[in-house]
Amino acid sequence: MQKIMNVSTESLIAKVDKLLEEEMIVGYTVKGEPLTKKEYNLRLEKAEQQIASGDFITQEDLEKEVEGW
Repeated sequence: MQKIMNVSTESLIAKVDKLLEEEMIVGYTVKGEPLTKKEYNLRLEKAEQQIASGDFITQEDLEKEVEGW
């Protein structure tokens, strides 16, 4: 920590800041596991790809499925 405090190079400070921001916990899974910003964004990208490829269930279809439980 002392070394970081003594660094005056802006580019290095910016890199450290970016790293810390990416590793910051921004949410939790349904199982209570922490999600970093990087992991959250990866999951979001995956979800967007699934939607684009039609790999999803509509609210209406889900409600019909739940009725049969």
